[in-house]
Amino acid sequence: MGDIKAGDKAPGFTAPADGGREVSLAQFAGKPVVLYFYPKDDTPGCTKQAIGFSELADDFAAAGAVVIGVSKDTAAKHDKFRDKHALKVILVSDADGDICERYGVWVEKSMYGKTYLGIERATFLIGANGHVARVWGKVKVPGHVEEVLDAVRAL
Repeated sequence: MGDIKAGDKAPGFTAPADGGREVSLAQFAGKPVVLYFYPKDDTPGCTKQAIGFSELADDFAAAGAVVIGVSKDTAAKHDKFRDKHALKVILVSDADGDICERYGVWVEKSMYGKTYLGIERATFLIGANGHVARVWGKVKVPGHVEEVLDAVRAL
């Protein structure tokens, strides 16, 4: 995974998101942001993760945090994904991979002996000061959302 670590200033971005809106990191200045990267809408692990963050959306909001999921899917695909699973997180489209590159999550992966480039499932907790407070790389979905919520509450 990339070189971004706790203490670094979080790379800014502005990108299309679900609901036909544009989202930028700067609009959440002064609030903690949970920025999670996932490979693809509507695949088993990604769906579980998005539903997990959505089920605890009120808890994240109560802790003052915003949750943003990022993949290379289009905003239109994000709308379908959101509607199908009643998701309550912001879904950002990084179609050109720019945000993934900035956060170092566009990596070489392998499956069944084939090597390819893809998004590493990773989560960045960005503090209200705009600096990365915590990084989770190679995320395993079970228990992850709760662990991130605990970290937000500990800020």
